[in-house]
Amino acid sequence: MNSIRISAKHDQFSLKQPFRISRGARTTADVITVTATREKTGLSGYAEALPYTHYGETIDSVLAQITAAADKLGSVLTRENLQNALPAGAARNAMDCALWDLQCRESGLELWDRLAIPKPVTINTAITIGVGSAAAMAEQARILKHCAVLKIKLDKENVRDKILQIRANAPDTGLIIDPNESWDITMLRELDPFLADQGIAMLEQPLPADQDDGLIGFNGRVPLCADESCHTAADLAALQNKYHIINIKLDKSGGLTEALWLKQQARDLGFDIMVGCMMGTSLAIAPALVLAHNADFVDLDGPVWIADDREPKLLIEAGVICLRAAN
Repeated sequence: MNSIRISAKHDQFSLKQPFRISRGARTTADVITVTATREKTGLSGYAEALPYTHYGETIDSVLAQITAAADKLGSVLTRENLQNALPAGAARNAMDCALWDLQCRESGLELWDRLAIPKPVTINTAITIGVGSAAAMAEQARILKHCAVLKIKLDKENVRDKILQIRANAPDTGLIIDPNESWDITMLRELDPFLADQGIAMLEQPLPADQDDGLIGFNGRVPLCADESCHTAADLAALQNKYHIINIKLDKSGGLTEALWLKQQARDLGFDIMVGCMMGTSLAIAPALVLAHNADFVDLDGPVWIADDREPKLLIEAGVICLRAAN
């Protein structure tokens, strides 16, 4: 029997500094590492996912999901069968990406080659500035102003002052604003002209996902991106007439298999594409790099925050991901 053995464990990585968004702060990245081993050959594939409490996930719940799915599928564990065995989320992401990695190792081909996507030498990524005081965020913008794009995390407090000080310190840098669902439609309507005047490239998920019907009929000047409102291709129909862009994250889609389908379906419906990530190491980001091909926005800076990243480490400097041994 040519079956695949799945093992999963909890790993913790300290961050270089606290990472703050509107919902709170974290000082570590608590992730699940999955190994998929072909019993006949001993070859293994590896992947990482981050359980996200905002979506009701914990380390224990995701580990339990992985164990149950591996036991249920047994010798018929494949990426295709996995899609129906688990819902979208961290557990399916870790298993799906580990199976992709195993297939790449078995074929001797990189993921780029398996998907017939040209491998670039570099990929530009946004670099994130977490929620803080206006002065602290402006200082970070000054330090990072050489990056092509900065992603600014905000809550409801001092929005105009923070953006003005950040823009003053990074006058030529592209800015993405991400309130992480902390605004309401009244606040959005009031701020939209100001954001446009400050040259904001995109506003990501300003309203709570369960309240974004308020965006219907809102014709703001700044393009809106669905993050928490968009997990899989099944969400796309409800996002039309609300958002211009969708943010694809492997931990939301439940792996690369669904993410590739989501990207294709979103393009067909006329959405622009952003590729994002949770707080993870280079192992978590590696499979997402292929999604960055032809994406309109890329936000894959997770490893920048990790104090001691996994090997092999992605090289990310000045907002540029440098891919070794590029074709």
